[in-house]
Amino acid sequence: MTEALVQEFEALAGTATAESPEWLESARRSAMERFTRTGFPTGREEEWRFTPVKPVAQTRWRLANGTPAVVTRRHIAPFTFGHAEWTTLVFVNGVLSESLSEIGPLPEGVLVGGLSEALRGDGALLQEHLTRHAPVEDSAFTALNTAFLREGGVIYVPAGVELSRPVHLIFVATPEAAGIVTHPRNLIVVEKGSRASVIESYVSLAQGYTYWTNAVTEVSAGAGSWLEHTRIQRESEQAHHIGLTQVNQQRDSHYRSFSLAMGGALARHNLHVRLNDENIETLMYGLYLTRGEQVVDNHTAIYHDQPHCRSWEVYKGVLDGRSRAVFNGKVFVKPEAQKTDAKQTNRNLLRSDEARVDTKPQLEIFADDVKCTHGATVGKLDDVARFYARSRGLPADAVERLLTYAFAAEVIEEVALEPVRQELERLVLERLGGI
Repeated sequence: MTEALVQEFEALAGTATAESPEWLESARRSAMERFTRTGFPTGREEEWRFTPVKPVAQTRWRLANGTPAVVTRRHIAPFTFGHAEWTTLVFVNGVLSESLSEIGPLPEGVLVGGLSEALRGDGALLQEHLTRHAPVEDSAFTALNTAFLREGGVIYVPAGVELSRPVHLIFVATPEAAGIVTHPRNLIVVEKGSRASVIESYVSLAQGYTYWTNAVTEVSAGAGSWLEHTRIQRESEQAHHIGLTQVNQQRDSHYRSFSLAMGGALARHNLHVRLNDENIETLMYGLYLTRGEQVVDNHTAIYHDQPHCRSWEVYKGVLDGRSRAVFNGKVFVKPEAQKTDAKQTNRNLLRSDEARVDTKPQLEIFADDVKCTHGATVGKLDDVARFYARSRGLPADAVERLLTYAFAAEVIEEVALEPVRQELERLVLERLGGI
């Protein structure tokens, strides 16, 4: 498989044109060299001990080179939260669809567009940020994404600008995507004192076909900026999804993340946030819903490098069938990061005797004047709460769904955008069979 990927890379590199600057071609080649040295990770590596990557590593995938598909706005409507007028970029099987996208008027200096188009323009922004935040040394999948990066979303908000409308990146897989791999590469740069809301959606139009999404998103949050970042993964339950979100925050910035995972046979997301200066706030919320034989893996890491910073992390999981979830959350506090306030929580609800969770919250603290806590729970619905609801005349199955929804709602309520929050509530209720 590795040899085949190298051959595909060389064939792709041979078709490179002037739209690929020299610095990017160098980064691509370095990333491919890194991947050929390491190959895909295995279960012998601690970071991948619970992630079954064989279905990805042992399959011969085809690159998504403009895989044809007929997609209309009617197909996209269920994924737009009822706001088709939001600034929206739609990618179909890895290719930007201009006819389905909606850019509209933007404040002066704001850039929202496809990566391939941005590479043909002024490359100063991309050269400063693209491939600079997500190190290829950390993951073979990041290296592979960097080697094959061609398309994705680019969002740039200059200093002091507030976006009144959210920006929505929608990555759509159609049945024609069976057997292909896409490598979306997104770049979000929010400069000093600016504010934005960004939504990343990975969706499929049907079930029953297998493909692989290997996504990387780099985020740079400038001093005093505010960014809400919502990531929704509801792809085919036969698909594979591996993603990385790498965030760098500067002084006085606020980053608020919400992640929903409910699709994929194998779905893994790494969320890494580095707090580079003082008085930074990071809020991370996550919800994963699994059933059947699904495996969902969330690996998070928060790097407290400087003093007087706050991080709050709550991830919840609802598991059914023979599914499995993995949560590995790390908080690193450097010696100079005094007055750090960090809290991490992972809670899991098992709806089946055969469902399983491997949870590992971690704190590595090298400072002595801090407030840091972590905890994890795995269990079933509380019998007392169930009895109380039944005593009020509710049917047993309705009680089960109601209490499960209440468990999940705690993190859904943290989504600031009301249309998104309402749609997520609907999705969870639908998944639970309604109330």
